[in-house]
Amino acid sequence: MTTSAIPGTPAIPGTPAVPGTSAIPGTPAVPGTSAIPATSAIPGTPTAPGTAAVAGTPGPPDAPGTPSPLVRFERRGHIAVLTLDRPAVRNAVDSALAAALGAALTELDRDPALRVGVLTGAGPVFCAGADLKALAAGGVVHDPAHEDWGFAGIVHHPVRTPLIAAVEGAALGGGLEIALACDLVVAAEDARFGLPEVTRGLLAGAGGLIRLPRLVPVRAAMEAALTGEPVSAATARQWHLVNRLAPPGHALRAALELAERVAAHAPLSVQAAKRLVRAAAGGTSEDELWRVNAELSTRLLASRDAREGMTAFAERRPPVWHGC
Repeated sequence: MTTSAIPGTPAIPGTPAVPGTSAIPGTPAVPGTSAIPATSAIPGTPTAPGTAAVAGTPGPPDAPGTPSPLVRFERRGHIAVLTLDRPAVRNAVDSALAAALGAALTELDRDPALRVGVLTGAGPVFCAGADLKALAAGGVVHDPAHEDWGFAGIVHHPVRTPLIAAVEGAALGGGLEIALACDLVVAAEDARFGLPEVTRGLLAGAGGLIRLPRLVPVRAAMEAALTGEPVSAATARQWHLVNRLAPPGHALRAALELAERVAAHAPLSVQAAKRLVRAAAGGTSEDELWRVNAELSTRLLASRDAREGMTAFAERRPPVWHGC
């Protein structure tokens, strides 16, 4: 009987597709590709020194008379730092920011030299959620050109590359839902997390009420959802909502340290591990999980990186990964 791929998960590049599955459209295979220069911008956008402006956003931050990009994209070796950049409104999400973040995530997956993404916010707040003024004026908080990406261009966006949230200050409402869409969360010790939608007559409809109960005790998720009251970073750590805590002002540094540890390993193996863990957490059937587990294991065993890993172990040297 023909089976389908795990819903919503992309194929690993450089490997044959599982029957009935496909790679993310527009992403290149790893073999034969070259790294994008550290200062290159996403196609069609200008470049600032060391950073790239995201498609659909204004020019470089130091250009006279132009505002900063809504999402800054900076390459640091094998790691990309994505920064929400609307500090005047606590990085609240409107359609323009959603389009910029969605484009940045697409670029993260498109570049084979990038192995991990770190998502953070400019200023003292990670993200205050949806831009309620924009909503009240009839605006939207997704990219109209990519409604399938969902809120902020991220909550339904299938991202192959591991993504770490670096949270300073508040991650409330949609801000928490953005963090929940990431794979790992590093937070400052004074950060706060919450779903205050019930206090505004709204629903946390961008995944907060779906993902939170999968990650924390159900009664903890229920209290957060029904009271709308934020919890401290220490409580979030106890709930296993947060992976690591950092001193205030150092969440990004700690997230980059964690990202370096992930980026040190074989990219295809890391992507396969992420895919299976997310599928298992999302309720994919046991039979389907074991089927895809077997197929991914077979693919990886045939990869150049698997041979390199075993050879390096036998030769007692660090492996050199090729991403294929």
